[in-house]
Amino acid sequence: MIRNNLALLIIFFSLFSCSKKEEKLVTKENLREVLTKYGEENRENEIIMETSFGNMRIRLYDDTPLHRANFIKLIKEGHYENAEFYRVVNEFAIQGGDLAKKLDYTIPAEFNRKYFHKKGALAMARFDENNPEMESSSSEFYIIHGGKYAGWEIDEEAESYGLKLTPEQRQTYLTTGGDMSLDQKYTVFGEVIDGFDVIDKIASVKIFNTDKPLKKIPLQIKIIEPAK
Repeated sequence: MIRNNLALLIIFFSLFSCSKKEEKLVTKENLREVLTKYGEENRENEIIMETSFGNMRIRLYDDTPLHRANFIKLIKEGHYENAEFYRVVNEFAIQGGDLAKKLDYTIPAEFNRKYFHKKGALAMARFDENNPEMESSSSEFYIIHGGKYAGWEIDEEAESYGLKLTPEQRQTYLTTGGDMSLDQKYTVFGEVIDGFDVIDKIASVKIFNTDKPLKKIPLQIKIIEPAK
């Protein structure tokens, strides 16, 4: 009887282990293959970012597929469980992630001229040095706070940065604000669609002179399941 029960337990745990999906490690060599496949199997494109200042609902862009797939993968695998907003620059951006967890790959840039650094834009940080292809960090992200531009500022800066803004983008920089100095240099892969006041509150906290918040700002990220 005991032997039979033991056999049943062995069968049960074998079935359980087989049914559990194995996490595929992303490397520099297999990145495109793994993230492309993961993105095809995991179509979620909306998340909730929870903080003590309130929640932000964020939509991820389907046409930045590597960034979307990577972000969803990291969320599902628990990478951001101890994440926080660790850098805050008022009228610029709030940057978050978990600096204690290092990943050994970067993501190829996915620049798209229709995605720009308006207020609420979600983009990946990157190293500026020794990065000619402007590849993104695997896990460190930021959300634009920015400021509103005057008309002459937009024209002057657009020319300075070699940007061709659409009338809609120009109007957004005028009325909603953002930071065009980052356009086409860092990959924007999503945007806040609800909770803009949370960006304002976080961007206004007291900081050290290193842009580090005086008090920790933990965050939690939850995936919104797509409607069936």
